[in-house]
Amino acid sequence: MKSLLRSRLAWLSVGLTSALLLSAPDLFAEEAAAAAAPAAQKTLWDLVVLGGWAMWPLGLFSVAMITLFVYNQMQMTRKKFVPPILKQSLLSHMSEVRVRSAIEEAAESPSYLGRLFATSLPHVDATEAETLGRSHVEDAAADFIVKENSSYMSWVGYFAIISQSAPMVGLLGTVSGMIKAFETLGVSGGSDPAKLANAISEALITTAAGLIVAIPCLFMFYYFKNTFAKLVSEAEDALAQSLDAAVATVNADQQLAKVPEGIVEG
Repeated sequence: MKSLLRSRLAWLSVGLTSALLLSAPDLFAEEAAAAAAPAAQKTLWDLVVLGGWAMWPLGLFSVAMITLFVYNQMQMTRKKFVPPILKQSLLSHMSEVRVRSAIEEAAESPSYLGRLFATSLPHVDATEAETLGRSHVEDAAADFIVKENSSYMSWVGYFAIISQSAPMVGLLGTVSGMIKAFETLGVSGGSDPAKLANAISEALITTAAGLIVAIPCLFMFYYFKNTFAKLVSEAEDALAQSLDAAVATVNADQQLAKVPEGIVEG
């Protein structure tokens, strides 16, 4: 009986050993595949969390950048600055020297051009036939432009503030991350690479985030600055053209009268 039991145990051990040997390649293959498998891809939110405290002010900067872009894009349009229909109508009034009509129509328009004409044209001096008081009109226009442009450019200037502040915040986050990395290295002596990698990742992510916010802001600053300058220049040109047309109409008869007719030399 004992011999039978021993023989069965022997055969059982042989079977288990054979099964382990046959399954060993599959087990090693699974371990190798698990080791070779890439780490799970991090989402954008994971990167934000990994970036640490500096990502919060950088997030606020990015929201402010988008808000400023939408606001300036809505404000700096040709319709709100130099409406083509209003421009043509004002030039028509001034070419006929209907200054009062031009002022009334300009005052009804909330556009930049309308307010410029409504502020400047009341300084037209009919007693000065050659210039119609052009210097006084231009002085009034210059005062208007200085006051109006400051309010528009203040909103554009915020792009410059963000483009300069975002890299500084990112750099501060980089310094904070490197401090954590060296603290981890000093405490663990390099025995905890995961914490060290997280600290270095925080430093690099904040640097990248600061640049990601700053670079578009810099482009937007110059884009809206140039757009605003073009629109203001177009409004100034429209005022100059209207004055030229009015002066030309007033002095047309005098210019014709100065044409010599049949001068006979003695």
